[in-house]
Parts: sequence; C-alpha cells; structure tokens
Amino acid sequence: MSSLAIRNAGTLLTGRLEAPVAEGDAVLVADGTIVAIGDSADLAARLDAAEVQIDAQGCSVAPGLIDSHCHVVLGDYTPRQKTVDFLASYVHGGITSVVSPGEIHAPGRPHSAVGVTALAIAAKTCFDGFRPGGMRVHAGSVVLEPTLRPEHFAQLQDAGVHLAKFGFGRYERPSDGVDQVRWAQEHGITVMCHSGGASVPGSQPITPDDLLTLGPDVCGHINGGPTSLAEAGVDKIIHDSTMALQLVQAGNLRSSLRILEVAADADALRRVVIGSDTPTGTGVMPLGVIKTIAELSSMSDLAPAVLWAMATGNVADVWDLPAGYLEEGRAADLIVMDAPWGSLAPDALGALARGDIPGISAVVTAGEVRALRSRNTPAAARMATVAPAMDHLEGAH
Repeated sequence: MSSLAIRNAGTLLTGRLEAPVAEGDAVLVADGTIVAIGDSADLAARLDAAEVQIDAQGCSVAPGLIDSHCHVVLGDYTPRQKTVDFLASYVHGGITSVVSPGEIHAPGRPHSAVGVTALAIAAKTCFDGFRPGGMRVHAGSVVLEPTLRPEHFAQLQDAGVHLAKFGFGRYERPSDGVDQVRWAQEHGITVMCHSGGASVPGSQPITPDDLLTLGPDVCGHINGGPTSLAEAGVDKIIHDSTMALQLVQAGNLRSSLRILEVAADADALRRVVIGSDTPTGTGVMPLGVIKTIAELSSMSDLAPAVLWAMATGNVADVWDLPAGYLEEGRAADLIVMDAPWGSLAPDALGALARGDIPGISAVVTAGEVRALRSRNTPAAARMATVAPAMDHLEGAH
C-alpha cells in the first residue's frame, strides 16, 4: 500500500463552501485516497509509518484546483495555440484536474452524429489512460448537433461519456437544441452551454432567454466568453434557474464581480464554479484559475478560502468528480502553497486577499508527488520539503 503524510500545515483548506478551513495540521493518504485529517500529535504513529513525508513548513494545504473549462483535444497538445505539454504545465499552476467543454478545437471537427459521438468516446477513452503531469483529465464532451438522436446518447452513456457542450452545433436557432439537451440529461450527461457572444467561427450568440429555454446544467462562462451577457439577463439566470454559474479567466472581470454580488444576495454561491476557458485566443494560461481566485479575492467581499471552494468542491459537486475536497474518502489531489517570496502577506490566503498569486511548492495527485518548486508560480516564502528526496522534481526555478 502506497502512503503519504503531510505535516506542519499552517492552514487546511477544505474546498467546502460552508466550512472552508479545517482544524488540524496533518493529512494522511493511502493508495491515492485521503484517509485521515487532524493534528500531528494525534496521528503521529500513522504519519510516521507513511512512505513519503511532506513537511509543509507552515504553508497552506488545499485541494488541487479543478479547471472547469479547459480546451483539451487529444494528448497534451492544443491545436488552437500549437503548444505541447500545456496540461503538464497547468499542474504547476495548481490545477490537478480539468473538465473539457467539448473537444471543439480538433482540426476538421465533425458535425455528423457518428463523428461527434466517435470523437467524444475517443477523447474520453484516451484520457482515461493518460494523465499528463499526473493531472486528471475529464474529457470526451460530446458537442451537441441536430443529427443526434436518443440512441446516440444511449451509446455515449454506455461508453461512460458524461459531458456535453451546446453552442457549436449546426442549429439554425439555439432554441432548436432543446431535444438534444434533454436527451443528454436523461442519459446522465451534464450539459454545459455556451453563453454570450460568439467566440469562434462556428458558434453563435446565446442569450439569457435561449439559456432558460435550453435548461442546461451549466451556464458556461456566464461572465463572458469573451463577450458578457446583459445584466438583467444574468439576473434572470441566477434567480429563475438552477444552472451552475461558471466564471472564467477569459471572460469579463467586471461582470464576474457583479455576478458574485448577485449570487451572494440570492444565496446561490454553491452554484458558482471557476474555470480558465483556455487555451483559446486568450492563450495558454497555467495560472488562469489561481489568477482568477486572486483577482476575485482582492476585489470582492468574499474570503479567499470561499473562492477556492468555488474552484474545487463546487466543481466536484456539479460534475460528480472524485477530488475537490480535503476530506476523508476523497481523491488525494492536493497542493502546498504559501505567500510568494517578498509578499507583504503572511500566508497564501493573505496573498490571495491582496491579489498576489501564491507560491506553490508541492503538488500531489492520486497520492503521488508530481511537482515541487512550481515552474509557473512565484517562489513560495516557505518551501515544503519531501523525504525521501525527489531530485527529479527539484530545480524548477
């Protein structure tokens, strides 16, 4: 049985919106699963027996970020930006999982029923056996097309596909896609819908009224992807639906801040999820999610630990994912972080509240150390140490 212990944490972030910080300073992992959380003194014997020891040196330990809108295709390559190994690089930005909004950047993307189902099944199956940088890639999001019938969704369900995207199919009007959205949902598939103005050739503007008619599970980039929606329409989505409300780095920051205020007043923060919406024209952004958290932490009234939960536990709940929480029984996808070297803040949460990106000094996925000394964040003021030494992970800066 493989095991890992994290000791001497200054703060434990839970990923749970209602109680975003936990008591204790230690986490114990066995076979990729969190098995104990608490005080080092109480867990001493079990911690001592772990094969890998991480000393957090007073840093914060948190669930790894889940990018709820990351444009994967096949392999660790983005045709849109012609960049390889971008997913492995995202791990160094604290992103331990990504959710595909449809493999829409595949060159020559098909529109036939056989083509879109084949692409979704191929992407899902490939990433089931491929973890770039140790990341979990939840891929295989079928792009909804008018050619799809109920039997195609049954086929997708049998293949384990549980993601769908609306907004890039060949529909004359967005409202024409109601049947495909419902058939997908009836087969256990979570539907994300494009919103706002057109983002790439092949997409079209989708209004709040369209969204309310379609009734997807997730309003993709409700803050703009990249063009934001009318404020009155956003309010209707928040008040008159149960859709998840996705905020992305590639969207409109002003709109994000307003959405958080309205969602808080409507007691709807459980529905808010965070993503990057990259790689796109915005670029490849390994720090896209943590940068969004820093921006929203410094410019809104919400605590950084609450916003962290919107990029971890909230995402896990919407898409029924194994990670996202620092809790017993959850997948051990974790990061160790601190205020960046030279920051005026005393710790990672303080840095986020100031709008600074924390320094990451350890990333764990499936209970294994995947990165030390992030090559993308600033250096952490306090650096976690690991025993036995892992020289192949050192020296990123």
